[in-house]
Amino acid sequence: MMSDSFTIYTLLVLSGCLLTGLLFAWLLYRGTEHLDKRLRYCLAAARVIVVAGIGFLLFFPLVRRVSYNLEKPIIVIGQDNSLSVGGIKPPGFDEKQYQDDLQRLADQLAKSYEVKVYNFSDGVRNGFDFGNKGKLTNGFQFIDRLNDELLNRNVGAVILASDGIFNRGGSPLYDINKLKAPVYTIALGDTVPKKDGLIANVNHNSLVYLDNEFTMEIQVQAFESKGESTRLTVTENERQVYENNIEVTSDAFVQHVQVKLKASKLGIQRYTVRLSPLRNEISERNNIQQVFIDVIDARQKVLIAAAGPHPDIAALKEAITLNKYYDLKVALGDELNGLNVNDYSLVILYQLPGLQGEGNAFLGKVQQSSAAVWYILGAQSNLYAFNQMQKQVNYNGNSATLQDVFSYADPNFTAFDLNPLAAKIIEDLDPLQSPFGKVTVAANAAVALSQRIGKIRTGVPLLFFVNDNGRKSGYLIGEGMWRWRLSEAQQDQPAGVFNGLFSNTVQYLAVKDDKRKFKVYTSKNTFDENENVLINAVLYNDSYEAVNTPDVSIQLKNTEGKIYNFLFSRTESAYQLDAGTLPAGNYTFAASTVLGDKKHSARGLFYVNALNAEYQQTLANHQLLNSMSAQTNGKMYMPGDLLSIVKDIAGNEQIKTLSYEDRKYEELINFKWLFALILALLTLEWFFRKRNGEI
Repeated sequence: MMSDSFTIYTLLVLSGCLLTGLLFAWLLYRGTEHLDKRLRYCLAAARVIVVAGIGFLLFFPLVRRVSYNLEKPIIVIGQDNSLSVGGIKPPGFDEKQYQDDLQRLADQLAKSYEVKVYNFSDGVRNGFDFGNKGKLTNGFQFIDRLNDELLNRNVGAVILASDGIFNRGGSPLYDINKLKAPVYTIALGDTVPKKDGLIANVNHNSLVYLDNEFTMEIQVQAFESKGESTRLTVTENERQVYENNIEVTSDAFVQHVQVKLKASKLGIQRYTVRLSPLRNEISERNNIQQVFIDVIDARQKVLIAAAGPHPDIAALKEAITLNKYYDLKVALGDELNGLNVNDYSLVILYQLPGLQGEGNAFLGKVQQSSAAVWYILGAQSNLYAFNQMQKQVNYNGNSATLQDVFSYADPNFTAFDLNPLAAKIIEDLDPLQSPFGKVTVAANAAVALSQRIGKIRTGVPLLFFVNDNGRKSGYLIGEGMWRWRLSEAQQDQPAGVFNGLFSNTVQYLAVKDDKRKFKVYTSKNTFDENENVLINAVLYNDSYEAVNTPDVSIQLKNTEGKIYNFLFSRTESAYQLDAGTLPAGNYTFAASTVLGDKKHSARGLFYVNALNAEYQQTLANHQLLNSMSAQTNGKMYMPGDLLSIVKDIAGNEQIKTLSYEDRKYEELINFKWLFALILALLTLEWFFRKRNGEI
């Protein structure tokens, strides 16, 4: 291989190749004095070149090629294309002149540099765009894209034309240095305060529970409006729920208003926060904000049904009512017959069916309902009636005979969390009293606790659950839970394990599985008007396997009655729709499909929120622009002086063309001309030797 420099080795090899060529030529032509002298020397020289060339190829199969590439400096022009730039202009600003000058700036720079032009707002795009319709200004995204696209490139300078109002993505000030180039800023917008009142911010929870009170914190600001008054109102779905008069006491006025509201309706509720206009204020677009809050009903209605009072019922009641989202009712004896079982998510049958046939009519209602059931067996349980009432467990035994059974946690249980510490505490608790007999449990049971008699782990389920076609059932084979609470207290353990175990049991049983075969849902409840609306759908066959063979159509409709029709795209086993961006407003959707001979449909709603971020701050931030320039050894310019940037860039000695050396090694076999030369010399030598009778 050829080395990077001309070495002694190279000189020796070349000399050797030439000497070898001379030796071959001398041996071949030493006795050819009869040939013309010039011809003999030419033939000998050809032989020297051929032999030396072949020797060179043998010793140096690779040759190094060095080329130099020149890269002009890249000048980046970034133009802020947001609403604030287009809407707020200083007195005397000539918009047409500014646009022409910016275009002229790019043209003049392009004569000496490589110019890349971008416009940015809520996204980054190539080229100029003076529409100024961007709903947000994300300067960080612009700088981040430059860092990605121009990494390790010869970036000479960045020219940034903006008002310095960056309301998404944070300030670009901290990432601008990664470009390692001076930033020349063009200061747009107006720094003189104008008369304006606005809703600066609304702090709120996005999720609240039904009938709960929640607080909305509203930040009201007003500029250059001292001595005036305005009215703050909050409406819930067009119904006014709050009103307050606010006196503006300074020219830079800020007030935080706490508004207490109550969530009285389920679903997504729209709250409109509005500030009445001030006289001659610069913009009324920032006087209103829409807030969307999802109100859910987390409360589950739970019924404990028993023939009579028992200490276990009190222990259960205490554990369940610790969670304020459980609405618990205890009903005993004849009180059961007046209840509507369908009002409850979970019915706890404490030792029912009973030995005396208590509540038979009520138990019939339980069988016909879709409510989850938790059976707790004990000395008063009628095991024969229990076996007849459900088909998941068969108890062949006698409740008159009880045995003490301890418990231990099943490590394979996953329906809810039983951590190792809780499992250890449960093992040390006092025993329950379980009816003596043989228990046969359905194969699909999820066992949380099993029975231990003495030191023998029997493997017989103690607390377990069965899901029968979407209807959940729980079983506890034993009474005396009140002893567990006392035992926990005697061991100086907090009551958290007992309460947690039975609270989790209630929660698992009370939450109903969604067994719909066709589900359509948006990726979130509210979208900004510059966001793409994404809607997902899933379809199940009778075996609850996800399929996506049939087409799924959907119709979106806003409050003005405008309809948008779409067809879902298929994913691997489901469906997805990208509806693009939609105008602000409330939308309902209705989706439908047909699988076999069955038609499926689904409905829902979502909101598209109007963006007012560009009107929240109307005062240009030239200080930030100046800091960006000073930090990078650039300079800030006013729009009327922007053409001066050409001269300043030309005078910046750091902005220069770079030369890159490109070294690469190539195989000499790829140089076909070299082999053609050797072949041509050999052919000519042979021809003249043949002609002169040497061959």
